[in-house]
Amino acid sequence: MAFVLSLLMALVLVSYGQGGSLGCDLSQKHVLVGRKNLRLLGKMTRLPPHLCLQDRKDFAFPQEMVEGGQLQEAQAISVLHEMLQQSFNLFHTERSSAAWDTTLLKQLRKGLLDQLVDLDACLGQDMGEEDSALGRMGPTLAVKRYFQGIHFYLQEKGYSDCAWETVRVEIMSSLSSSTSLQERLRMMDGDVNSP
Repeated sequence: MAFVLSLLMALVLVSYGQGGSLGCDLSQKHVLVGRKNLRLLGKMTRLPPHLCLQDRKDFAFPQEMVEGGQLQEAQAISVLHEMLQQSFNLFHTERSSAAWDTTLLKQLRKGLLDQLVDLDACLGQDMGEEDSALGRMGPTLAVKRYFQGIHFYLQEKGYSDCAWETVRVEIMSSLSSSTSLQERLRMMDGDVNSP
């Protein structure tokens, strides 16, 4: 339970703080949707984690890309957008529909889509043509490769319940890992006093 609560707090930070940052105006609704998404991921547990220990895998999350200080603001926004987009895509497949409670899955999809719409506005505001191309290389490509590995893993495991459970935990963890990126973005925007 403590693990789920710590992940919940991490997603709150990933959800871009209160009142907006990232050089655009993200609403309080955006923050609440992020909290709800993490709660939904927590509720989607179908198997006790100890039953799936044999299916654990290191997906090689590009943590240095997310937590490193080398990202420009436009790249950081692009990385966060890519993480949400890939998570949405992952949970918007026919096979994911078979794996999860339909009601929870629909709510998660809607929440991820709402966050993507908010970030789309940020991408439009903060990225010029040059920044947009820069944001799609390097770190964003690493995030895409990370999610490709997750898709290959699910295929390899035949989309088993334990494989989906492993992926659910991984997605929660990867979203949590982006908290330091969120902190950097807040500092870039001069919004260091935000919670």
